[in-house]
Amino acid sequence: MSRFSTEEVSAHIRRKHPGCPEFAVVFFAAEVAAKDWHGCKIGMAVGITMQTYLRHNHTDYDQLLLEGVGRLEARQRVQPRINRMIDSWRRKKKTR
Repeated sequence: MSRFSTEEVSAHIRRKHPGCPEFAVVFFAAEVAAKDWHGCKIGMAVGITMQTYLRHNHTDYDQLLLEGVGRLEARQRVQPRINRMIDSWRRKKKTR
């Protein structure tokens, strides 16, 4: 059984995704900490959570499914957008 505390998940996200907005760090940390990850490492748990959230909330993935597009094709269509969002979080925040 693998469970992670919100503190260790938050620290992981801030280290690996320094451009991730703080409100998203808090949200993702709570989501990851609420589940048992059955032997997954923290990075995989964070990655799965980010991917799933972004797919369903920041792409037209669900709409594609409703239109009859197959799950695999729908995922392939939206993946570039998800990758761009996560890649932007991997870069350090610019300070003004």
